[in-house]
Amino acid sequence: MRDVLVLGAGMAGVGAALHLQSRGWTVALVDRSAPGSETSYGNAGIIQGEAVEPYAMPRDLATLFAIALGRSNDVHYDVRALPHHVGPLLRYWWHSSPRRHRRASEVYAGLIAHATAEHDALIGEAGAANLVDRGGFRILYRTARAMDAAAAAAERLRARYGVRSQPLSAATLSALEPALKVTGEGAIHQLDAWSIRDPGRLVAAYAGLFRRRGGSLVRGEAETLTRTATGWAVRSADGPVEASAAVVALGPWSPELLRRFGYAFPMVRKRGYHRHWRSGRGLNLPLMDAANGYVMAPMVQGTRITTGAEFAAPEAGGMPVQLLRAEAAARELVDLGAPRENTPWIGTRPCMPDMLPVVGEAPRHRGLWLHFGHGHQGFTLGPTTGRLLAEMMSGTPPFVAPLPLRPGRY
Repeated sequence: MRDVLVLGAGMAGVGAALHLQSRGWTVALVDRSAPGSETSYGNAGIIQGEAVEPYAMPRDLATLFAIALGRSNDVHYDVRALPHHVGPLLRYWWHSSPRRHRRASEVYAGLIAHATAEHDALIGEAGAANLVDRGGFRILYRTARAMDAAAAAAERLRARYGVRSQPLSAATLSALEPALKVTGEGAIHQLDAWSIRDPGRLVAAYAGLFRRRGGSLVRGEAETLTRTATGWAVRSADGPVEASAAVVALGPWSPELLRRFGYAFPMVRKRGYHRHWRSGRGLNLPLMDAANGYVMAPMVQGTRITTGAEFAAPEAGGMPVQLLRAEAAARELVDLGAPRENTPWIGTRPCMPDMLPVVGEAPRHRGLWLHFGHGHQGFTLGPTTGRLLAEMMSGTPPFVAPLPLRPGRY
């Protein structure tokens, strides 16, 4: 019998569960929380069809000095927490060399090419089209030099990968986004992306589709995963749940669970924040303020501001330095109004040092499959790599080569 426990009900877990289900597996989707209420809830809500190159670690001295001195809002760190991060970050640095990054980008682009199509099928079946805007998003540049560099980079991506974008003058941007008080030197409109007005609700809609197809949503604790004589089991509120296979799709919590089984995955954990504001006249599409390292996105809850990467101790409390800076910069652009929440949301992006997700069977445990480490693009790629995982588990030809994503590379 082909039955499986999928641990984690974020976009990666739900995407895998749906694809396994469509291939005849009996699937129990296990999480301690409701689907889409953890990391998949807290992003900028963009399905990034343009993100063909993963985020490399900066290697130029000017950018590194800006980060080290706290002058960049893209990255913030607590110096006391660096011992927790130095090992994975050194490997991230090594993989960010131009040659290695090009190699990773070839694999990444092959996945990203399928992202919107995989979502499109699920959006239609889940009845979630009301959450989706297919008009892309925009990146605002405050100086002519930055705008010229961005236009050149966009042309390179068009020539190499076919990524569609459009440069917008300041006047055109103002006409498209009347809420903007300042339009800088213009923007690059990324045309291959879709925006979602409530990311958590989209994951919940996919989970609803999974349940309507006959799947089981189980409230349980993934850390209780144990090996049995016939497969794998976890404890739930209603007792043990067993299956012949298990999928670990726990995002930033995956390495901790797998350490119990003798695996050491050197994950780069980048914390991020968001908060909503009761803006009056909001934006039509998400807008990234490139100079200040944040994204403003129109959401059901209001205008959401999401931040860049923070490196903190694993259990450290919130340090919303980046969010405060982003709010100040955003108020120069729009009338934000008052915040909706008393405190910001905090989540962690699960990034692997080679910038590629982990997809495949655990090297030393038959029936234990891994599906995590999507970095900044778990929301974008969950259904795509979920399809790849389901094909591998079902013994059907995979639609992309899985070898670069194999868990054994670590």
